[in-house]
Amino acid sequence: MKRKQLSLLLGLGFLIGGLGWYMASRNRATYGESGQALGGKLLPEFPMNDIARITIQEETNTVQLVKDEGVWRVQERHGYPADYSDVSALLRKIWELKIVQSEEIGPSQWPRLQMADPGQGTNSGTRLEFKDGSGKAVGTIVLGKKHMRQSPGPSQFGNEGWPDGRYLRVDGVPRVALVSDAFSEVEAKADRFLDKDFIKVEKLRSISVTHTNLTNSWALTRETETGPWTLVAAAEGEKLDNSKTSSLNYALSNPLFDDVASPDASTETTGLDQPVVARLETFEGFNYDVKIGRQTADEKYHVSVQVEGAYARERTAPADETAEDKERLDREFKETLAKLDEKLTREQSKGRWIYLVSKWTVDSLLKTRADFLDTKSETETSAPDDSDPSEVEDSNGDSLVPTLFE
Repeated sequence: MKRKQLSLLLGLGFLIGGLGWYMASRNRATYGESGQALGGKLLPEFPMNDIARITIQEETNTVQLVKDEGVWRVQERHGYPADYSDVSALLRKIWELKIVQSEEIGPSQWPRLQMADPGQGTNSGTRLEFKDGSGKAVGTIVLGKKHMRQSPGPSQFGNEGWPDGRYLRVDGVPRVALVSDAFSEVEAKADRFLDKDFIKVEKLRSISVTHTNLTNSWALTRETETGPWTLVAAAEGEKLDNSKTSSLNYALSNPLFDDVASPDASTETTGLDQPVVARLETFEGFNYDVKIGRQTADEKYHVSVQVEGAYARERTAPADETAEDKERLDREFKETLAKLDEKLTREQSKGRWIYLVSKWTVDSLLKTRADFLDTKSETETSAPDDSDPSEVEDSNGDSLVPTLFE
């Protein structure tokens, strides 16, 4: 290659490189004016640990998460505790959020990326406002359209691919940013943020259910955690069908609730003025009184729960117990007692609320007495007589069957 051509190529390379450097510097400078930079944090001064209120607003819904004496609560659900892990994860995500791409877009173009202010039409976004303990706003973000990654083949998301980021804007910043998180979990739905930790019935010993129609009431008990159920005060002819009682082994062992009702709702509204009442007692000494009220339009039952602890608080050591065994067993008893007390405190805190639960959660407790009984009819049939009539004799050995010929 001639020296002149080589010089020309080198000069062109320097020119292209210089132009690229200039454009990158210009882009960085543009973001520098707003305190942001590509690859840098979206809100570099976000005071994650000072946030005391989060408002999430969409076109028609608003949810406010408020920190009250160290506990996050959902204001639209009468101050019910929020899921701390969800709230803290959201705050950390905002604090760590980095800019992947940016674009200069004015307010007139915000609807194109679905980030107009809530209430400004169908192309509005989701607004997140953060305030500190004094009520001062420390950051506001509007989440817009999700960025979709194209799928090379068939995908559950269809031809559009799957969400791998989201466009958003920060109040007071003249540019729109693309970040690498789709924020799919952020919705202005109050039930979405509720702490779903609930009661957990373990080692069930007995269940008694009282219906408003007393003939449907029933009570079952068992001797061991895995033993068969026995019908209490069984009437003559009543027999349990073990295949029908197996579902009771796990009654409320891991229940879920969908939402909470207002604590001020009347008993007539919830149906808790004439409830189905269930009492569940465990081998550990936990007693649960559960009231099941009326169904809602979307088939959720109103349920209230009261919990009491009836377990021993002191250990009685046998007379022949050694000092070494006593020290070990006393220590184990105290550790177990501490765990039981912790569970009792946590579950008793559920007593002030009315929960909305699905039918399958309480289905086993809504069954009637007849639902557990063996309904097979036993018809008494006499065994056929296959003996030869001619062999029937009286006590003297004479045949009792008359003969035609003598």
